[in-house]
Amino acid sequence: MNGFIGSALARFFKARGDDVSSISVRVSTSFESLIEKLDGCDVIINLAGANILGRWSDGYKKLLRQSRLETTQKLVEALKRCSLPPHTWLNASAVGVYDSYHQHDEFSRDFGEDFLSELVHDWEHEALKASSENTRVCLMRFGVVYGRGGGAMEKMLPPFKMGLGGKMGDGFQMISWIHLEDLVRAVAFLIEHKEIEGPINFTAPEPISNLEQTKTMGRILHRPTFFDLPAWVVKFVFGEGSSVMLESKEVYPRILQDAGFVFNYPTFDSAMEEIVHVQG
Repeated sequence: MNGFIGSALARFFKARGDDVSSISVRVSTSFESLIEKLDGCDVIINLAGANILGRWSDGYKKLLRQSRLETTQKLVEALKRCSLPPHTWLNASAVGVYDSYHQHDEFSRDFGEDFLSELVHDWEHEALKASSENTRVCLMRFGVVYGRGGGAMEKMLPPFKMGLGGKMGDGFQMISWIHLEDLVRAVAFLIEHKEIEGPINFTAPEPISNLEQTKTMGRILHRPTFFDLPAWVVKFVFGEGSSVMLESKEVYPRILQDAGFVFNYPTFDSAMEEIVHVQG
């Protein structure tokens, strides 16, 4: 596994003595090679997908769909040909499936009607095809992932440290987020709790508005936060993709909490203090 999340998961599971293998799925990848890697494995974690942050041109939208749907379809087909398939399939997903007007837990049916929501729906639909009497499927709906050394925080910290931080748009949009360490721990929690399946929100229990997030970062970094970024600028740069930054997502991790999972970083303050303390 590679990437910001994949690398963290690989480090965690290797450190506790698990065997971890990475699988790269390309157009040229044969089913035979995938079956060889999957057969006899206990768990598959599917993190495939191009970065959702970007300008959504028609070409990039196509890439976003192909990198998720086609990869997942190929893995599902290979899994179904295994004599000893993994007992657990953990599939990355996103809180972008929900609309921007309600509070959400996993039982919410207030879904969005935009490109991102449709993409998540279709991706989850393909992943659920892996479900069988031998394999359970968990759909990990990630919020914004914060941690040191990568992800969203790597892009956010530099301007704030230079005193160039500020709210985005009107700042009222809610951000559902999770610390990388809690995300990794939640993955391990799901593997151990075999009674859990279906959608699971990977978000801290306290979402935060963009304005409050901005104030918190300024306070912890001891920097001013006057350089607001107007919505029109974000839309000009990112086009339709600006919805990821400007639309509200207020999402709660009911399934994880009801099952007994305890967050090490339940508040943005606690997460930010850890990230800044470690990164200096």
